[in-house]
Amino acid sequence: MALGKRTKTARVAFEGKNLISVEEAVKLIKGAASAKFDETLEIAMNLGVDPRHADQMVRGVVTLPNGTGKTVRVAVFARGAKADEATAAGADIVGAEDLMESIQSGKIEFDRCIATPDMMPLVGRLGKILGPRNLMPNPKVGTVTMDVKSAVEAAKGGEVQFKVEKAGVIHAGIGKVSFDEAKLAENVRAFVGAVSRARPAGAKGTYVSKVSLSSTMGPGVALDLASASGN
Repeated sequence: MALGKRTKTARVAFEGKNLISVEEAVKLIKGAASAKFDETLEIAMNLGVDPRHADQMVRGVVTLPNGTGKTVRVAVFARGAKADEATAAGADIVGAEDLMESIQSGKIEFDRCIATPDMMPLVGRLGKILGPRNLMPNPKVGTVTMDVKSAVEAAKGGEVQFKVEKAGVIHAGIGKVSFDEAKLAENVRAFVGAVSRARPAGAKGTYVSKVSLSSTMGPGVALDLASASGN
């Protein structure tokens, strides 16, 4: 398949660039981003874990210092006063059985799902739907909580959840290419730091083997690991 002009130009710009500093990578990606929309800066981390083993599962949450630039739609399972609290905090969808039925019908119009603990028996019925989409509320990442207000505000304010995939890779969007270079670099290091701190007990040998950055439509570039970790 013939390569487009933008793709060819980007590949020339990235040629020979490997294991570079976070600042160099961000500058390179910003300069090469030429889509007609504000592309997302995406990070991929290759980890030395096998998530099929429970003691090697990596998951967590990080609040990026400069946000993601993305509008996050939040759904909350709650009743009564907690439902009112969720609405006041800015949740996009709040409900109980009605929300469950909506999801079961295939209507999933949210990016984050939060639930109060008493709602989990209801939410548990949706495991096969929400689980594969990484939307299942989980107390380990603060989405099963009585502090609904803080959870909604965090989700809206630049909090990013991460979970290692079967191949031992973590992907996430950590900002927009329109952000200042310094702000993107801060976000990169905050994310890498959070994943590093989430090293599971069962991880042996090298934990982080590779960190790469790319824009939504652009090629990727591998980072110098010392630079990515802020050392």
